[in-house]
Amino acid sequence: MHRFLLVITLLLGFTAPAAAQEPPKVTTLFSRDLSDGKEGTMLLVEYPPGGADPVHRHDANAFVYVLEGSIIMQLKGSGPVTLQPGQTFYEGPDDVHIVGRNASKTEPAKFVVVLIKNKGAPDLIPVQ
Repeated sequence: MHRFLLVITLLLGFTAPAAAQEPPKVTTLFSRDLSDGKEGTMLLVEYPPGGADPVHRHDANAFVYVLEGSIIMQLKGSGPVTLQPGQTFYEGPDDVHIVGRNASKTEPAKFVVVLIKNKGAPDLIPVQ
């Protein structure tokens, strides 16, 4: 009986849930020193299907531009927003980013983030 269920499951395309969620891929595209001890960094973030970020903040001004797919963003104290290609999002230095995830379980999503931050500051600070 168990083999029969396994065969039916495989034929229908069902799979067991992954043991661990694949993390987003983050690539630094560009970084430049700015005046007054600041730096600008441009990152490409690629969410796999169902991918998400941990709760975090940036000690920076973060400007997001969606390239592909659909992402859901939410800051502490605000409601969630779903962003499509060509749409933008902003996070300030004191904002806590409580939701950052791919809206799709089947398609990847890709966006660019530009951070304006103190030179040498981390790009992302996890929040408990």
